[in-house]
Amino acid sequence: MRTATLAVASALLLWPIQQARSGPNDDPDAQMALGNPSKATTDPRHKSNLLVKHPYFALSYNNETGTPNWVSWRLTRDDLGDARRVPFHPDGSLPKGFKRITSQDYSGSGFDRGHLCPHSDRAHSHEASNATFLMSNIIPQAPAVNQKAWNELEVYCRQLAEEGKTLYIVSGPAGRGGVGLDGAAEAIGDGRVAVPAKCWKVVLVLDGVGEPKDDVGKVHRDTRFIAVIMPNTQDVGFDWARYRVPVKEVEELTGYRFFDKVPARVIEPLKRKADDTRIPRSRPPRRGTNQEDSHDR
Repeated sequence: MRTATLAVASALLLWPIQQARSGPNDDPDAQMALGNPSKATTDPRHKSNLLVKHPYFALSYNNETGTPNWVSWRLTRDDLGDARRVPFHPDGSLPKGFKRITSQDYSGSGFDRGHLCPHSDRAHSHEASNATFLMSNIIPQAPAVNQKAWNELEVYCRQLAEEGKTLYIVSGPAGRGGVGLDGAAEAIGDGRVAVPAKCWKVVLVLDGVGEPKDDVGKVHRDTRFIAVIMPNTQDVGFDWARYRVPVKEVEELTGYRFFDKVPARVIEPLKRKADDTRIPRSRPPRRGTNQEDSHDR
């Protein structure tokens, strides 16, 4: 009976990803409505830049590092909710011959299982929330990053969504070699998962909520464009705003080009200046933050 119960539970973890979509942000094409940063492809021969399109986010997967290169998603208030968290689980959609990174690869490493597309950005349904716990959406983050500034920026983005904004977010790792609770490391999980040196995110903030197909035309010269680069170390505090940089700096770091479906005459000037909007003082963590996603020792 115990074996049968475990089998059913395992099946339930994989089942939701395949369910019917319920809204404009439950569509993989909506997640990249403004562009494909690395020109990732679904051809399984491209193991270091494989395009994986889930209903609730899209990503470029790197089999060499065992992590995504980037994850892209569209966020509006309809994505928010109170769906429960589930255990982390491997991404069964990766092609044959690719690594199947598991939660155990992070166990005892001193690094958190750091979401790129966070659970709370997809908490409107169990199916959407469950998708964010796929290991293809996870990178090794220093606990101070994951639980402090990174989480504070996630909370801030959801506040913008609650105010009626539409956000296009792309996030990922860069470089190799971070510092966790047990010191510096370049890889964990017996070398299967690369530890990044930096974590970055870009956020394009559009006014109002509409159809993804119309969003390219909503970008204008005053559109807000937020970008951050954070060191993947234990020195990071709660103040995410201090890590703001021009989007161009993230492009130079990664080699990617963000939101290239927007005409260059519109998007390129936005990339050259760092966001300077006044940000409220960061607060200590509260219930429901990334502390629940931390490593186990």
